[in-house]
Amino acid sequence: MRESAILLIDDNQNRREELQAILEFIDLRHFFVSDSTTWKDLLGQIEVPIQTVILGEFGSKEALENAVELAKKANPDAAFILFQEERSKNNYPEELQEEAIAFLDQLPKYKQMVSALEKAKVYRATQLTPAERRGSIELFRSLVGNSNSIKQVRKLIEQVSASDANVLILGESGTGKEVVARNLHYYSGRRENPFVPINCGAIPADLLESELFGHEKGAFTGAISTRQGRFELAEGGTLFLDEIGDMSLHMQVKLLRVLQERTFERVGSNKSITSDVRIVAATHRNLEKAISDGKFREDLFYRLNVFPIEMPPLRERLEDIPLLVHELIARLENEGRGSVRITQPALLTLCHYGWPGNVRELANLIERLVIMYPTGVVELNDLPVKFQTSEVGEVDSALTEIVEQHASPSEPIELRRDNVFRLPKEGIDLKDYLSDLERSFIQQALDEAGGVVAHAANRLKLRRTTLVEKMRKYGLTRHEEAS
Repeated sequence: MRESAILLIDDNQNRREELQAILEFIDLRHFFVSDSTTWKDLLGQIEVPIQTVILGEFGSKEALENAVELAKKANPDAAFILFQEERSKNNYPEELQEEAIAFLDQLPKYKQMVSALEKAKVYRATQLTPAERRGSIELFRSLVGNSNSIKQVRKLIEQVSASDANVLILGESGTGKEVVARNLHYYSGRRENPFVPINCGAIPADLLESELFGHEKGAFTGAISTRQGRFELAEGGTLFLDEIGDMSLHMQVKLLRVLQERTFERVGSNKSITSDVRIVAATHRNLEKAISDGKFREDLFYRLNVFPIEMPPLRERLEDIPLLVHELIARLENEGRGSVRITQPALLTLCHYGWPGNVRELANLIERLVIMYPTGVVELNDLPVKFQTSEVGEVDSALTEIVEQHASPSEPIELRRDNVFRLPKEGIDLKDYLSDLERSFIQQALDEAGGVVAHAANRLKLRRTTLVEKMRKYGLTRHEEAS
């Protein structure tokens, strides 16, 4: 990945210095200027793309608008971060506020700054151009995973996308069959035309014909106007027939005729309409068994099954779970719906759960955790009971390594056997951490001393007056001492 930088334009010198300290601590390349004029001069000297723009205080709205215009000209995909205080003063244009991916406090702390930069990173990943996405099929964010099975799915998509062959996607519910269908459309020559999905199992059999082929005014009771069907809406594009295995035999006959002749008639009309639509169908049912049971037409099966793609269940691609969790959290962050971090023991437990609902069940769990523990860290005991009680078998070393890469630490700092403190990868707010540590030790000393300040001071090797000042600082209560 090519090197990039962060730009802060702010007339508030104290804030610039605070942010500079944070960015230097996390070793991110950055540039600081006080107004748009300086930024103009700096623009020609910056040799790396600006990935994130932090806009603070400006002398005038004209200067702000000028800075925004220049920043967008330098990088149209740059993420904008603003300050809550300037927003409350209504100094930012409404359009800019809507574009912003995060808002910072007047003097943001380390955690808030890192969180905002993470959101900016996710935002930029979604702004890849079609050419960049087409360059590697693995860049499409909806098919996440490095397992052999998911790599094979991506390979099949790449192979068949350019053709107009009908595709049948097989797999359990929740495995992501519609994601595959959308990938097929995205990488095909039909991508500029509509992708139209329809769930054949969710629409009553007597209404499905009208939904697919449309109807004329007065064709049946309630048909108060002429209506286009999904085939017409998908003209030149892709029609995704989800849960095709639930379609009635009567409708299967009509669909087969359309696939053979490439023409259809609206309900209540005898005028043929030519159709140029690519068909992608999907089902969680065993169609070959349905054929033997007389519930699915064999000739329709062979029409649809020109190029089959099977989506593996999540339990067969456990090594993808940490990547999926990271992706799902990033999406929620990008949508402004919150964030959460998951520790290694919790993530490893999720990797050994059976996942009957597959990726959909995992997505629901992550959304639930974000609601329950907003911006918090989820440990093993925080997971719902059914996930905690899943049996953890023999741990695969490769899987453990993947989990370690994507897990969050359960504590800000861990103590190793050699008594050396280890700084977590995402860093810490050192000032807050030391304050919490000091407060905790003082409270423990008071508890062990029965609330007697003098005894607690001896335990902490402090003067009594010093301890009293610290207790006042942290709002800790004290007992009357015995004479």
